[in-house]
Amino acid sequence: MIGVRPNLLPTPEGTPVGWGKPVALSKPVPLSKPIRLSRPTGLGTQLATSNSLHNSANSPQNWAASLGIWATSLSRFRPQSIGVLPLAAALLVTLPVFVQAPWVRADPFSATLTTVPILALGILLGLSKRHDHHQIGALLVGFAGSWLGGSLFWGWCRLHPIWHLPVESVALPLALAGLRSRWRLAGAFYLTSLLGTAATDGAIALTGVMELWPGVLNAPPHEAMVLLQAAAQRVLQPMALAVVLGFALVLMLLCRKLWSLGSIWKIGAVALATTLAVDGLFLMAAFMAPRLSGLI
Repeated sequence: MIGVRPNLLPTPEGTPVGWGKPVALSKPVPLSKPIRLSRPTGLGTQLATSNSLHNSANSPQNWAASLGIWATSLSRFRPQSIGVLPLAAALLVTLPVFVQAPWVRADPFSATLTTVPILALGILLGLSKRHDHHQIGALLVGFAGSWLGGSLFWGWCRLHPIWHLPVESVALPLALAGLRSRWRLAGAFYLTSLLGTAATDGAIALTGVMELWPGVLNAPPHEAMVLLQAAAQRVLQPMALAVVLGFALVLMLLCRKLWSLGSIWKIGAVALATTLAVDGLFLMAAFMAPRLSGLI
């Protein structure tokens, strides 16, 4: 488009500069494509959109992608990252009370032989180069020592409570030696479990419950329940309860001390704390539901 640019500044001769000279103006900028405003969507349209998104989320492709993400996460799994190792230690402390004791009474020979596969699996995992496998294996090795001692006592010596701690200490030399080797975790778990057993036996002896032990184990089931409830009631007497609470306080302080000694002894602290919790559950079961105590 050609236009005239006026310039009214006068020259010395009186004629405006540039007056009448043609000047090319820039071409007009075309308007962008008109924007079409969307109409308000109704409820039906919104529901259709929601269903479409829901269907796409549940499509096989999205499920496959989700499974791929889960598989990647599991491949990077480490027990210590979510505390699986302490949970495993707590579970292994619980098993002898509620699983091993009744099993040994029914078939002590098979229960004792179970030590072999537990120990074999523990050694196999413990020799692995993977740190997480080694930790689980070491934990199983320590548990194998506790399982062997418990099987021997509950299978053949259960009527003699004075022999409980000596028989449970069957693997004590190996556990002490393991503290200076790659099996430190095994030794720590076994020793703290044994310490919990010693504390339990000490409390039982000081509260006068140990003398009732043979009678409970020798009696028929219906009489054993009454005797076990009587033993639990004796523990709840003021003096006996003070003794039990004193042992519990000492164990809690010891757990706190062990927790500050590093990762290995943290597992020992968990084992000791679980022993305390299991003793409390045992006392509750003996008082309220003797059949669930594991002794009957």
